[in-house]
Amino acid sequence: MTLLALDALATSHRTAPPRAGRTQVLAIDGRGGSGKSTLAGRIAALLDAPVVHMDDLYPGWDGLAEAASLLQRWVLGPLSRGEPGRYRRYDWERDAYGEWVDLSQPDTLVVEGCASGSRLAAPYLSLLLWVEASRETRLRRGLERDGEAYGPHWERWAAQEDVLFAAEGTRDRADLRVDGDPSIPHDPRSHIVLLP
Repeated sequence: MTLLALDALATSHRTAPPRAGRTQVLAIDGRGGSGKSTLAGRIAALLDAPVVHMDDLYPGWDGLAEAASLLQRWVLGPLSRGEPGRYRRYDWERDAYGEWVDLSQPDTLVVEGCASGSRLAAPYLSLLLWVEASRETRLRRGLERDGEAYGPHWERWAAQEDVLFAAEGTRDRADLRVDGDPSIPHDPRSHIVLLP
């Protein structure tokens, strides 16, 4: 395993060519609870970039398969045509889409969540990161965040992830693989641990 400074990652991302019009898109994919949102927040702060959370796009607990096409249709496709990106935020409490969120045309965009690195999104991505953590760690984090009552939803979601990632091969296509539950000491605010 190797330590990579987050600022070095930010610098390498800045040199990657934009593939969504003039926007460089950095996708952070991986299974639920692996640490994608935390990493996205740190990278977005370094890059001064907005973040699209795939949680805002999924049409509910059974909507993972639809997410990549929504990302492409609402955000990546328009950006690639020089148009502003925007998306409808899913309201999980109401089980329906709510307001539109405008992204404009940022120089850099971070997209995080399951399916953000799908083959449908790949032509628009400047960099794809895969975050990995053990099933136990991921489930513990998810239930701490969402509550024990969401356990059955997490199992449904995990089954959808199995299908998606088997078909997409996202981990193998990633430019970098990040350890979402590293065992070596490091400062998570300034470094990430890369997997082989």
